Amino acid sequence: NALSLPTWMVHVSSLIEWLAAMGLVWRYAEVTGNPRWKGLTWGMLPFHSSGLCACTYHLFYNSPAVSGLVALQSALTVVGDFTCWYAAYRI
Repeated sequence: NALSLPTWMVHVSSLIEWLAAMGLVWRYAEVTGNPRWKGLTWGMLPFHSSGLCACTYHLFYNSPAVSGLVALQSALTVVGDFTCWYAAYRI
């Protein structure tokens, strides 16, 4: 059940990259003066939360005690699909 070190590196770096992308989008909103880009940052938040659920689940060696995280991750991914779609539509 444990992930290898390279797999952990990919998981953690993707979470960091997601935060960096959210920060860049937020800064872009400020530079352009278009606050709708900030909406995209908020729309990206469920995707980042989904990744956190996945990493937490793996951190506990896929324990049945935290298996609810799998369903939460799925739900957050679907929510993220819609929130990013709506934010992009508004832009």
